[in-house]
Amino acid sequence: MSDACAKMKRLVDSVRVIPVIVIEDAKDAVPMATALLEGGMRVLEVTLRSAAALPAIEAMARALPDAVVGAGTVLNRADAANAREAGAAFAVSPGYTRELGLACAEFGMPLLPGAVTASEVMTALDDGYDFLKFFPAAASGGIAMLKALGGPFPGVAFCPTGGVSSGNLDDYLSLPNVTCVGGSWLTPAELVRRGDWAAVTALCRSARRG
Repeated sequence: MSDACAKMKRLVDSVRVIPVIVIEDAKDAVPMATALLEGGMRVLEVTLRSAAALPAIEAMARALPDAVVGAGTVLNRADAANAREAGAAFAVSPGYTRELGLACAEFGMPLLPGAVTASEVMTALDDGYDFLKFFPAAASGGIAMLKALGGPFPGVAFCPTGGVSSGNLDDYLSLPNVTCVGGSWLTPAELVRRGDWAAVTALCRSARRG
């Protein structure tokens, strides 16, 4: 299953921030993705938390070939299969199970699995995953916990999400075991509701300067 991890690393090469998107209306998918891409965000995670998620992934992937659109909140084999069918380029899960790892390996789908404890990291490592999502970051000890995990697991890299914001972005990215971060602050619900895509692009550009 290590190939799925290697593919995921290649996808996020040179990426500092991955927008984590909860989309409620599929009509917002392409303008939102366009705004994110214009702001310099080429890797996008659409969480499978609404009925609009899969149609949104399909629309984004079809309309914007320069964007790398993946599926988040992938919990099982069925989620991975549905995401792949919709055109997702990768999968992100809040935790990790061997069944999910096997499914993504079978589908040839890059996977970023979640882990926040030493035991969870060890389980993922046993299956060849050394690039992991750290979620929920703030609730799981945040920067202090990531520093602690760096001692026994010097070869493991993380993408913290959950509580990451423009205010602590640089603190997370300064850690040697953090490759990139994920966050929903780039697509605030109010801006999406208003369709203020220029403001979304501005937030992305600010994050890239941080």
